[in-house]
Amino acid sequence: MTLQRDVDTLRNIPLFSKIDPSKLKLLAFTSERLEFQPGDQVCAQGERGDAAFIVLEGEADVFVNTEEGPVRVARLGKNDIIGEIAILCDVPRTATVIAASALVTLRISKDAFFNLVTQFPEVAIGVMHELASRLHQTTQRLIEVSARLRRYEGDAA
Repeated sequence: MTLQRDVDTLRNIPLFSKIDPSKLKLLAFTSERLEFQPGDQVCAQGERGDAAFIVLEGEADVFVNTEEGPVRVARLGKNDIIGEIAILCDVPRTATVIAASALVTLRISKDAFFNLVTQFPEVAIGVMHELASRLHQTTQRLIEVSARLRRYEGDAA
């Protein structure tokens, strides 16, 4: 794929839509396009987060390790961000991401990602919105699980 096609792809992602094309060209040039087959691991829970990934095509499942084994907590698709928590918080990856279909991503290094969010406040706001949305969804799931657990404990008593 050509650099101009990558720039055009980035421009169509809401998070990057207001960024100057010359900056998008630099981002596309410094990023790496990666392709994954179904079942391939994009990143693993616990590993060092040195990059974020933007999903260009396909879908990926997000798994969190538990005592009972891996639990799928989300499915990500076109224009979604993978791995931003690890690079923003400087913590190990919080989940394992597996390609659910043929998956094409753009790998953005930690440095390039930080340059992007510091130069373009609208990108930082978009990332914050995404993180807040994921936190809300997680909180809702915890509330549901907690209610089911209380019902189960009540039935068992």
